Amino acid sequence: MSTKHILKTRDDKAPVDFVDSGDEGNFKLVERTECSWIATETEFGSDTLRPRIEPWLTALFQSEHLSFLAGSGLSHAVHYLATGNLLPGMSEATFTNYRSEIADEAKVSARRAGREEGNIEDQIRVVNELIRGIEILASHDDELKEKLESLRSELKTVLGDFAASIVKGENGLITAPTEKREEAFNYLVSFLMSFASRTGTRDRLQVFTTNYDRLLEAGADAAGLHLIDRFVGALAPVFRSSRLDIDMHYNPPGIRGEPRYLEGVARFTKLHGSLDWISTEGQIRKIGLPFGSEEIEPYVKAPGLSDRGALNLMIYPNAAKDRETTAYPYVELFRDFAASVCRPNSTLISFGYSFGDEHINRVIEDMLTIPSAHLVVIAHGDPLGRIMQTYEKLGRHAQITLLIGPHLGDLQTLVDNYLPKPAIDRTTFKMSELLKSRWGTSQAESTPQTSETDGTNE
Repeated sequence: MSTKHILKTRDDKAPVDFVDSGDEGNFKLVERTECSWIATETEFGSDTLRPRIEPWLTALFQSEHLSFLAGSGLSHAVHYLATGNLLPGMSEATFTNYRSEIADEAKVSARRAGREEGNIEDQIRVVNELIRGIEILASHDDELKEKLESLRSELKTVLGDFAASIVKGENGLITAPTEKREEAFNYLVSFLMSFASRTGTRDRLQVFTTNYDRLLEAGADAAGLHLIDRFVGALAPVFRSSRLDIDMHYNPPGIRGEPRYLEGVARFTKLHGSLDWISTEGQIRKIGLPFGSEEIEPYVKAPGLSDRGALNLMIYPNAAKDRETTAYPYVELFRDFAASVCRPNSTLISFGYSFGDEHINRVIEDMLTIPSAHLVVIAHGDPLGRIMQTYEKLGRHAQITLLIGPHLGDLQTLVDNYLPKPAIDRTTFKMSELLKSRWGTSQAESTPQTSETDGTNE
């Protein structure tokens, strides 16, 4: 059975469904699909899709406020490009006490999120809740105290193994064959710069991610993209609740007036924490964990950090419950997310996010109550149907763009065919204006308008 692709852009009143036609790189519409720009029996390829997608995304990327939400799909895509394998996963854990109760509740949690079976993240969330309940009951019960200590010890081990699986994924990128690794990072750099190439007259790009790994940080380093987050300091940066609005500006030579934004800067927020965040002495600190390290332990045991090990890592694999996001520092992070996207003339692009986190979905739903806001969903697939369910639930179809499927959601295909040029290309714009003034509109219209040029001369 052919895999279905879903596209909705521009003035499409409903998503356009199409499948592979049998010829490599060609597609055909699904039966009974209505489309105003493709005939029903016609086969088409990326050359037909590109004029429909690229100019639309280029215009959206120049919205006054632009935010990018990266889910696990981005890490999977880059890892697969470099290694040819999927990211390493982690099997369900086994606990000595309350084993069946933990397993049953994890399944309930998974079904709420649209999954049939519970995974390690569901188990960790359930055990955290169970520990809190036993802490309340165990003050005068020695048997419960023993079970409590056992659960804490086993959870510490599970969290350590969970963190080790994330480290293994990062390490797989570093140890991949050099040629494949460089190709993967080149595509990641081009992908990120398609979003970050904004002129000084536009608000900063806001990057959000639910991932615990540091792939985005590594890609930004390779691209020369400076990320601004809430951490302050050089040796062991500290998370600060105060919003300082620190930025980077420059004064053009010979020009008086307000300084301009420096290019190649973006704001960055990790909504579920990070592999290199540590809770110690009442503060959240970022440790110097090299990308691709084989283990965390030596860096966690550095002087000045708590010795509780993996339990102190600020990774948050239990984001299914709203009340958990009220804990420090996550309340600050989600406040940043809501403040960034819920603004007029704002565009949010999601890539590799499956819409499984209700607290994130609720912010997006609030964002779309603003008529000038727009949501772009890019995904390799929708196996659980959560994306399309959310699309129907949101109801504001005119404010949503969809690119779903192994063709439209493929990282390489996007960079090669559909994303705006990863540069601030004033030259093309100036050339188009020159051609228009000399030979009229016909010559100018034949010139490709493929980047952030529209509006960059403001």
